[in-house]
Amino acid sequence: MFARLVTFAIVVVLAGPALAAPESYTVDPRHSFPSFEINHYGFSTYRGRFNKMTGHINLDREAKKVAADIVIDANTIDTGLDELEARLRKPDYFDTAKYPTITFKAANGRFEGDVLKTLDGELTIRGQTKPVTLNLTHFACGPRPVTKRPQCGADAVATIKRSDFGMTRSLPEVGDEVKLLIQVEAFKD
Repeated sequence: MFARLVTFAIVVVLAGPALAAPESYTVDPRHSFPSFEINHYGFSTYRGRFNKMTGHINLDREAKKVAADIVIDANTIDTGLDELEARLRKPDYFDTAKYPTITFKAANGRFEGDVLKTLDGELTIRGQTKPVTLNLTHFACGPRPVTKRPQCGADAVATIKRSDFGMTRSLPEVGDEVKLLIQVEAFKD
């Protein structure tokens, strides 16, 4: 009995650092959709989303470190209106022929306890890169209830100015401030 206890203690001690090691996650494209909101001529809030997002997230909960590398397919913009989507893909907006992807790269986050609260990074749209802080309104990690596969998920929000990324058409009638809303789920590799 004593030998088993000693063996168990040795396994726990040796496994401790491995359990606290950084973890790598791959974005689940079926459950991750960046969306946006923008003022439309002062009458309403117009909404849209991108239907394809991929990426990787490295998370070290013990050291309170996180890094993310996210790629959004700009051609998958979805507003519910084919004519508007075609216009948004043109050079005076996203210019998807020249810039087919939107990227977000982050290497710094702020935790409160074990919960990630912000993610500081660089957002690149139309070849223009600007610093952006994503504020996380929700963050959770654990086994997926059905499959038991480890995953993390988050809801993030930020506000940017589209003019900072060279999208000035229809200003000021259509708002300059764009609210970004990002839901992401990622499975542990």
